[in-house]
Amino acid sequence: MKRILSVLLMLTLLLTLFAPLSAYADDGDGNIDHGGGGLGNGSDANFWNSGDEGVRVTVIRASDHAVASASVDFTNRHPDDIAINFGKVSKIAYGNGHALTLNTGQYSYVNPAQPLPRIISSDQGQSSIEIIKEYFCSEYVVMRIAQLTGFSYATLTNGNYKILLEPIAYFTFYGARVAMTATEAALYDQKLGGDLRSKMASLTHKNLPLAMFLDTPDLGYPAWTGSRDDRVSDSTIISSLGLGIVRFSAAEPPTQVSTQNYTYRVNTEVITPVTVSGGQSDPDHPVTVRFNIGGRNYAVGNVYYPDGDSQLAWVRWTTPSTPQSMVIHVSATGRGSTSEGTINASIVDLSGHDPPDPNADDRNSGYSPASMPSNPQKTSASWNVWRPVWHADWVWVSDWIWHGDDTSGSWEDNGQWVDHGWWDFACDTYMASLSASMTITPDGKDPTASGKTIKSGYGINHTAAASVSTNQSSAVTGAQTAVTYFPEFGYKTYWRLLDPTAGGFNARFEFAPNRYSTYNRRTHFTPLWMPDGSYTPYTFLEDCWTPTGMLSMNLSDSVTIRGNLWSDWRAIPALP
Repeated sequence: MKRILSVLLMLTLLLTLFAPLSAYADDGDGNIDHGGGGLGNGSDANFWNSGDEGVRVTVIRASDHAVASASVDFTNRHPDDIAINFGKVSKIAYGNGHALTLNTGQYSYVNPAQPLPRIISSDQGQSSIEIIKEYFCSEYVVMRIAQLTGFSYATLTNGNYKILLEPIAYFTFYGARVAMTATEAALYDQKLGGDLRSKMASLTHKNLPLAMFLDTPDLGYPAWTGSRDDRVSDSTIISSLGLGIVRFSAAEPPTQVSTQNYTYRVNTEVITPVTVSGGQSDPDHPVTVRFNIGGRNYAVGNVYYPDGDSQLAWVRWTTPSTPQSMVIHVSATGRGSTSEGTINASIVDLSGHDPPDPNADDRNSGYSPASMPSNPQKTSASWNVWRPVWHADWVWVSDWIWHGDDTSGSWEDNGQWVDHGWWDFACDTYMASLSASMTITPDGKDPTASGKTIKSGYGINHTAAASVSTNQSSAVTGAQTAVTYFPEFGYKTYWRLLDPTAGGFNARFEFAPNRYSTYNRRTHFTPLWMPDGSYTPYTFLEDCWTPTGMLSMNLSDSVTIRGNLWSDWRAIPALP
């Protein structure tokens, strides 16, 4: 039944002599600080007695900060003599425009079975950070709040609600007993033109508002970074002080891994990513992702991300040299749970589709130019990597020891500073971009080529250059595959898988040596029947892999065909 209570109480408390509340189980993780000081002397008509205090409790809906319950005032006292109060109105309600209204009726309150710890510090008693944290983090107190505000314990602690706490002081003002939260005291002082501050400043404008404030912004209120021992103004109290917040985390979501399927080329270096989410992963609670690829295990450790977000995790590997279907098994383990997934990878081979041997008597009288294809291309990518950064929050934890006997002696605080910090996250952004060009030129063995004009039947050469830039080279491959298609085949059926003549981030591709070339040239022969005009091969450049997918480009270039190679030949009579 117990839940972790994430407490955002910044209770301005000095250290105390009280021992911890052994009846409570500390289920919280509080951000708590302290401030305040002595109250000085009052008068017969205007005074406050140390310990005359309480806490107003209101349930607030986390999604829109709406008040979700009536407010309840907890106190250890029996303040039945209160002549003036302002009803049960929360700081949130006042912030939403509720007017301050005097109430002279009977003041209602609740005495909890387990007494409240001291809330407001004074010369007669100092408050304890650890005791108050322990109290408001206890399952018993939250169950009692749930009962009094009309919630079930499960509903109150499911993460959709927060508990707003406001310190209350019971004091005498102009001879009348009054009950006020810090916010009500500031609003009342504004109406009185500062008269309350002039009489009770140490209480209403220092120790009461500084009894609780936030260390982390929440519910529209800022964290308090000002003095912890000076009097503050009405407007400062209204905007920033006199409140603590208890929030509840829903059940920690399990670690989850999301996958998708891929098509890869044979013998290619690839990046295979997955997305990991669920809860928060930090150096105290890290997530590790494991890939099993072709019987080989890869582990990616220290995959970090904040609560509510996700992180890519990837592995770099080389595909097999033969076509096949592969099932990649993936698991993500962290925070006491493991999620598994699979990636279906299809490994294909683009080789073996070279054009047939061109012949002198080839004809294609029905040839009609086809539209050049344009595959989906992606020339840039970016991805983020979460980097945890420790946010230190040093808190003094008291350990009071009595030195002396029962009649004389002194207390000594043998406490120590304890870092109650937490992990923040910085987001590092990485990128990769692909640029490329393609050049078609007449083959060097063409005796009649002029610039980029050739006669049909002669060969052409091809050069493609691809450049990759990135600020995370370990997560990116160079372009590795280039495939060229030709207009005489309607840009399908036959193609040439280009030969990488340089690799890496400055790759270069050319035709592979042509087995039909007398000189074993890196060439492609244009068909003799090709009509005059532009001759435009098309190349698809691909297999530049990043954590967010593959970069690729459509490339093309042309030569002009004018005439055919038969015009370079003439018949002569045979010798007798």
